[in-house]
Amino acid sequence: MEKDAKIYIAGHRGMVGSAILRNLKAKGYSSFILRTSSELDLKDQQAVIRFFEKEKPDYVFLAAAKVGGINANNIYRADFLYDNLSIQNNVIHCSYLQGVKKLLFLGSSCIYPKLAPQPLKEKYILSGELEPTNEPYAIAKIAGIKLCEAYRDQYACNFISVMPTNLYGVNDNYHPDNSHVLPALIRRFHEAKVNNLAEVVIWGSGKPLREFLFADDMADASVFLMENYDEKEFVNIGTGKEISISDLAKLVKTIIGYEGNIVYDSSKPDGTPRKLLDVTKLTNLGWHYNTELREGIEIAYKDFLKNN
Repeated sequence: MEKDAKIYIAGHRGMVGSAILRNLKAKGYSSFILRTSSELDLKDQQAVIRFFEKEKPDYVFLAAAKVGGINANNIYRADFLYDNLSIQNNVIHCSYLQGVKKLLFLGSSCIYPKLAPQPLKEKYILSGELEPTNEPYAIAKIAGIKLCEAYRDQYACNFISVMPTNLYGVNDNYHPDNSHVLPALIRRFHEAKVNNLAEVVIWGSGKPLREFLFADDMADASVFLMENYDEKEFVNIGTGKEISISDLAKLVKTIIGYEGNIVYDSSKPDGTPRKLLDVTKLTNLGWHYNTELREGIEIAYKDFLKNN
């Protein structure tokens, strides 16, 4: 990418989009096209067409999406499918129409089958049944990957896709019902500490294994791939390390300084038993994560305190 190229970041105020913007600015990029969701509804096809015709971006980071944890994915199944399909269809198609030089689509590791072999290799996509609790979101993200591949095949568009593992960091969503597991734990333990509660209840058994990547590392990998990768196959982005939900809860508890008990509600769903990405491809390309889990959670907690 040229340092003065016009770069559109869809979703620039979200956790990932804002991290990408910070990373690009730090690397010397200077010309950004930014719109909030109130200024541009990416679900509105005509509005997106007018935006692309007017602004004519050179590069696009598609980080805008409707996201949430297990609870939100289960409840708002139609919204997660329709909204995400609409957003990515409009942005990807208009990027083709306006001759965008390169587009990066951000997917999600939930695209992989629930019982796929671990660690998850890129080739395992569509090899088995999805995890039911987030199937609509996964289907939307799979469609986005395939749409990028199809525009590449039919129109020679340089559209690439990346598959991040579970993300957390600055500007995360700490909604009490709709957040992902790590920000949900930060909020829960903080509130329990402030209110002197005797226990914190964690959904599920605590046994599932998860991988977590700091959002600023995700952003760095995304910019690295925009600068260095032009192939059809999507790329996993992660740390290659995993931790059980119970050990994660204990780590968050320690960082926040909560002294009560942890109780597991096994009547709630666990989700996929294990989800670890194989990051061999990304490592071979020359990128490696920088932020260890404890350090990242400490930064995220400071951001939570600042904004909540």
